[in-house]
Parts: sequence; structure tokens; C-alpha cells
Amino acid sequence: MIAIAVDDEFLMLGALVKAISASPDISEVTKFLNCEEALEFVNNNPIDIAFLDINMRGMGGLALAEKIIAARPNCKIVFCTGYEEYAIPAFKLHASGYLMKPISAEDVQTEINNIKGIKERETLLKVKCFGNFELFAKEEKLVFKRAKTKELFAFLVDRKGAGMTAKEICVALFPEDSDDVKNSAYLRQLVLDMKSTLKAVGAENVFRHEKPYYRIDTSLIECDYLSYLEVGKPEFHGEYMMQYSWAEDTCANLY
Repeated sequence: MIAIAVDDEFLMLGALVKAISASPDISEVTKFLNCEEALEFVNNNPIDIAFLDINMRGMGGLALAEKIIAARPNCKIVFCTGYEEYAIPAFKLHASGYLMKPISAEDVQTEINNIKGIKERETLLKVKCFGNFELFAKEEKLVFKRAKTKELFAFLVDRKGAGMTAKEICVALFPEDSDDVKNSAYLRQLVLDMKSTLKAVGAENVFRHEKPYYRIDTSLIECDYLSYLEVGKPEFHGEYMMQYSWAEDTCANLY
């Protein structure tokens, strides 16, 4: 596993790197005293796990974690801090671990073992984004009752696991309709369809509604688009979710 360690206190960073390096599962660890430099590295290099201090100067660990997840959706985040009050906001970001300082090599290995367990879970759905968007459960195409439900799922995949509010979703899915009340009611119907259809194939945990956000748990799906972002596989040939106009911006960025 390729790791980064970020802490703006020199001695703490050294101790953290030593604890991480002691793990036989870590092949490489790069250290940073600065959040911005860490983010630049992440944008240009694949990583598997990030150990982040929370209370840092600059953007801070929580904001850095959000940007890392946006850039590397499959990266696991482990927060390292001396302050217990950060636990709730940390887990709202779906952190894989939360370590209290001082951090030992045993603490780090425990979190890595947990993460390995997460990574080894069987993916519940296969998602195809290049070309036309399609979903598969147990090699069978997944069909929702409403076409817009499929588009909702596609939009959340496009957001790479980030939480989206109902308003943000409605703007994308109903760009020509400004009736917020009607759109919100329709979205609730789509959510019910989403939940019931996924539950029928044992994939109900893929879709998450954590008020006020809706999101897809990307650790539970196998997706060509997310794999392309993570490892740069040469599978993109200029076509991305062709049936959805809101996907044109992502397609342009992929180019």
C-alpha cells in the first residue's frame, strides 16, 4: 500500500511516519508538513491510504480529506489527532479510521488490517460509465422502475461518492423545471425506487441517505470511471455517460 502522512508538527510527523513505516503492508510513505503540498502530490500520484492530522494550519485535515477523496475516491482516510471532539465530523466524511495521539505502530497496523478487510469485500454492483451508463448486479443488467432513478444513480457515481443535497440533484436532473416542490416530491419517489430495487439484489448499502446528503458508497461498486481516475487505465475513448447532458463537463475534463 502507498501511504502519505500529513502533520504540521515536525516531531509528530516523524513519529507518525515511523509508525506507518513499521507496517509490512506499507510499501511507500511520503510525508508532508503542509496540506497544500500533500494535495498537489495526491493529484499527481496514486495513493491507497492517507494518515492526516486534523487540526493543521491552512485548509486543515478535514478539508484536505474531502479534496483527497474527490481526487482519489478509493483512497482510505485515517485521521490522527489529540482531540476527541473531532471524531463526529471525521466519521461524517466516512473515514476508515480515527487514531488518538500518541500513535503507535500497533495502532496503525490495526487500522490497516481493518482497511484491508474493507478492500477485500465483494463489490455489490458493477457500473459502466464509458459509453452509455449501465449497472449490473450478479452479471445481470439492473433495471429500475423509473428511468430517472437510473439517472440519479449515474449522477451520484459522477460525483465520485461525494454527498449531494436534494437541491443540487434536482438542478442537474431537472434543469428545465424550476418547480422546487414538484421536483423534491419526484426525487423522493426516485429514492424509494432506488432503495427497493437495490434491496432486491442485496445491494441496499450502496446507496446512502445521510441527511441532507445523498451519495453512493464507492467502496462497494466496481466502476470503470473510478478505476480510470485511480490508476489511469487507457480505457477512455471519448464517450462518457452519453445519454446524460450533465455528464458533458466530466467528459470534457477526462479528455
